[in-house]
Amino acid sequence: MTQNSLTKVGVIGAGGRMGRMLVQAIIDNPATTLSATIDHKDSSLIGVDAGELVGVGKLNINLVDNLEQVINDIDVLIDFSLPQATEKNVQVCQQYGKAMVIGTTGLSDEQNALVDNASKEIAIVYAGNYSTGVNLSLKLIEMAAKAFGDTADIEVIEAHHKHKVDAPSGTAYMMAEAAAAGRGQNLKEVAVYGREGQTGARKQGEIGIHAIRGGEIIGDHTVMFIADGEMVEITHKARERMTFAAGAVRAATWAVSQTAGLNDMQDVLGLK
Repeated sequence: MTQNSLTKVGVIGAGGRMGRMLVQAIIDNPATTLSATIDHKDSSLIGVDAGELVGVGKLNINLVDNLEQVINDIDVLIDFSLPQATEKNVQVCQQYGKAMVIGTTGLSDEQNALVDNASKEIAIVYAGNYSTGVNLSLKLIEMAAKAFGDTADIEVIEAHHKHKVDAPSGTAYMMAEAAAAGRGQNLKEVAVYGREGQTGARKQGEIGIHAIRGGEIIGDHTVMFIADGEMVEITHKARERMTFAAGAVRAATWAVSQTAGLNDMQDVLGLK
């Protein structure tokens, strides 16, 4: 890819809701061009034009069911799919020397090791959340935790729609991890998940994590630093899911300028 050319991006799972948002985000980004769309072999959308999927007219880019069929058409692959699929896609990208942006959650230790190994040869951005605001919040949370130290109690509160099946959210974990890192703690040793009954007085150094579920909340997260005489709150509220897709596309444009290595969204934003 030449310095002034558009980044050619491929999308895994382009027929799904997140995949379609990624397709739209690539079209909307002036630095990128959609060059390949891939879905699973059982998808009824195989062969459909990607532009028609998102209502922009024909782009002459049809959904295929085999990444290797289009791997030479892309500079970078965005993969928000399932662990087993991502495992195979990482191997293909490593073989062909293509950068990756991974948003798949729930990878096993073995699959994470595979990603780490591949990153020795290709550039990979792997993050649990691609929102610019969330990643800025993580940096601020770590700074606040370091500044307050043990003088403030920390509570993490997250709210999501009623259809979300896991709790707490991955972003809540990321925020709690950032707070723990700022205080030099191991989150596993200090995390408290909700409170009920006779819990006794709050222990110094605890990090409370709480989940709310209801309605169609896309994702609200607040970290409270509660000190004697003052309180600081760092809050992020997601108002549309396209935010995450746009962040992933931003990561894709960054990844193609890297040689190799395993990075996250804070690397992309220059927050490290």
